[in-house]
Parts: sequence; C-alpha cells; structure tokens
Amino acid sequence: MGSTLSLVSDFSDTYQEDKKSDCPLCCPSRSSILTGKYVHNHHGVNNSLEGGCSSRSWQQEQEPISFPVYLQKAGYTTMFAGKYLNQYGDDQVGGVAHIPPGWNEWIGLVGNSKYYDYQLSVNGKLESHGSDYERDYFTNYINGKAETFLSAQSPDGNPFFMMLSTPACHSPFTPADPYNTTFPNETAPRSGSFNVQPINKHWLIQHTIVPMPDQTVQYIDNAFRNRWRTLLSVDDMAENVYNILQKKGMLDSTYIFFSSDNGYHLGQFGLPYDKRHLYEFDIRVPLMIRGPGIKAGQVTQENAMNIDIGPTFVALSGQDIPPQMDGKSLIELWTKKKTGAFRSDILVEHYGEHSDAFPDCPQDNGQGLFGCSSEVECVCQDSWNNTYSCVRSDRLSKVYKYCIVEETEEFVEVYELTGDHYEFENLAQTADPTLLTSLKNDLQRLLGCKGASCNIGPTVS
Repeated sequence: MGSTLSLVSDFSDTYQEDKKSDCPLCCPSRSSILTGKYVHNHHGVNNSLEGGCSSRSWQQEQEPISFPVYLQKAGYTTMFAGKYLNQYGDDQVGGVAHIPPGWNEWIGLVGNSKYYDYQLSVNGKLESHGSDYERDYFTNYINGKAETFLSAQSPDGNPFFMMLSTPACHSPFTPADPYNTTFPNETAPRSGSFNVQPINKHWLIQHTIVPMPDQTVQYIDNAFRNRWRTLLSVDDMAENVYNILQKKGMLDSTYIFFSSDNGYHLGQFGLPYDKRHLYEFDIRVPLMIRGPGIKAGQVTQENAMNIDIGPTFVALSGQDIPPQMDGKSLIELWTKKKTGAFRSDILVEHYGEHSDAFPDCPQDNGQGLFGCSSEVECVCQDSWNNTYSCVRSDRLSKVYKYCIVEETEEFVEVYELTGDHYEFENLAQTADPTLLTSLKNDLQRLLGCKGASCNIGPTVS
C-alpha cells in the first residue's frame, strides 16, 4: 500500500504503533471499537445474532453509548460508509431502516463482506448493487461517497468525522478489475510458524495437517496475492482522501487513523487461512495516526488496543471519556504526557462458533466445528470450544501470554513472548508455579473488569 504508507506514514505528523485486538473476529472487535468496551462488557461475542452481533439488545444497550453518539453531541457532522457489523440489516432486527444513532450520513453494508452483488442501507433506504466494476465495486463506491462527503466540508464549518470501513482485505478477496493480475509471483511469507507442526497446543490446532499439501499451499498463496490486490483499491481511496483534504486546506487540522479489526493467518501452524486464534498473528494489527500535534516518525510498542480507538475520538472532540468505556485515550502516548506504562496487561477473549454443514468434508455439525473447506483438505478454522481468554502482560521483565481454553477440561497455553515471538513453546507445565498463579489471577481480574478497573497500573520489575 505505497500511497497509504507514504501519505500517512512518511510525511510529517505521523505516529505508529502495534495495536492489539481484544477479539480476533470481525463483529466482536468492531463492537469493541464502537463502544470502547471489552467483549464481556458489550456482549457481542461472535458473528451471529444469537451471539449479540447487531442484535436487538446491542441496538438498545450499546449503540446509544457508542463513540459516534458522543461526537454528534459535541457538534460533529458524522458519516459512516462500509461494513458495520456482520448481521447489520437483518430483517429480524429492523432491516435497513435501522440507522445506528450518532450518524448524520449512513451507508451501511447489509451482512458480511462483499465486493459485488451487495445491498446497502443508504440513510435507511435499501440500495442494491450488481457486478459491474464501474458502478458497483464496493471499495470504489465507498471512495466516491467519501469524496462527496468531504467536498461538503469546509475549514470554517462544523467539525466532521468520517469512518470508511471497506471489506478489503476480507474474504472473498475479490480484486478490482485493474489489479486482477498484479503481484503475479508473490507468495505468502514463509517465516515464523508457517507450515510448522504445532506442539502442545489445544486440540483444534493439533488437527491441522503439517506439512501442508501442495493444494493448500497454492490456495494460501493465491489468497495472499488477492488480499494484496484488494488493498490497492484501499490505497487509491487513502490517496484520494488525502488529496481532497489538502486541496480544501483541511489536512493540517485533521486526524487520520488507519487500522483494522483483527489479524490474519495464512499457513501458520498449518492453519490455512482466517483468524479466531489466540496467537499473535491473529490479534496484532497495525495502527497509523497522522494529525496535528503528532511528532513525525514516532513509533511505540505500548499496549494500545482496539478498545482505545473510541475513547481517543471522544477525547479529541474535547470531551471526557465516558466512565463505561474500558479503553483509554491514546493522546497521552503521542504527547508523551504519561507516567509509567500506558497499560501493562491486556485481555483477549474469543467465543468459538460452529456451522451446520460442510459440503465435501467428513466433518458434521455434531462435532461443533466451523469453516471446514475441501479447498484446504477440510482443515477447520474454528469450533464451539475454541473458546478462550488470555492475559498478555508486560508487568514483569519479560512479556508473557497466559491463556485458558475452555475445552472439556481447561487447557492452558503460556508463552514468553520476549524470546519466543512465534509461540512455539508452551510453558504451562514448566514455568514457575508462582508466575502461573500470578498470571491466572491477572486474567481473572480482567475478565471481571469494567471501566477504569480494566487498566492495570504501571510496569514493575
């Protein structure tokens, strides 16, 4: 993404960090971004209506206290365009007529990620799209709506907030026509845990096929290329937004945030594709921020999270952070006005899903599995008991991750991330029992936290 990196990152006033997601799954993570809350506090636990994804209870209890509501109250003109939550627009919960509070302009994708043949709620009215590249390619459509919205703003007008939420680079990885053959020889990175046999990990990971068959590796490489190709249209959009702001004289007074909802794996530990797992490749995402008051080239490895995005937006609007938000404002990081660690412990939660059927695969829904595909030798991506909680802690001299997986009997995974970046060695049976008890206590405390209590104090040696 050359334009995005150069326009947002290489120019002045840029701040970069390694952000963690509190749940490596679309809807829960997006819900956390909107509310500033951990999953156990906003209750959107997976991608289903039953799991709280854009459910009636979400609409009634969480949307009225999501960050756009506070921005609108502060006088901001707000606009959303793109993928909202996976079950948005379902007829059981109001369909396209439902416009989440806090948005002056609303363009919400019905359902999950698509690039063509999709439906939208445009300010509460249904709009259907087909498969024509010029008219319908969704990233370009969002780009056009962003241009229209920004063209109506002025340096002397009301402050504005615009959220562009492209499906790219989510499956089905459909590139725009001009980029269909770009990167013909690129392959997924073979570094780290790619195609490495998982040892002493919970049962779902142990059921991968390593070494991966040629068919699976070819699928992974093709997915990698197409994911990159879809991002070229996002790159075009970022450049267009930047240029419009510059031409209108608003660039130097505007903050630009660039990030994602979760990580992704392609072949790590023999997992063909997707997210949903407790490992670093699924929970880590980039975050770049450009804006006034930010010194060029700052980079931090502080424990920033997706739950900090909403509180940061509220703080930038000049308001106090609402007490129900579990996250913190990131402003103190780029202004250097902080004492001690920003956050020493973070919580990661995932509640496993399962599907009804898997054509051409031997698995059935009685096994509680999800995402089993014959294209990758029927390796499954999730299961009902791929349900876990982790604490990732840097309170000690090293960074540790302690996870409890809710299988028939609890399965514990512990990694010392300072020296074991790729999480090869599970220390659950060999680490100091005192350390394990301390980490387990930290995890239990975070699982019950709300608001300010979710931010454990400064680092100690």
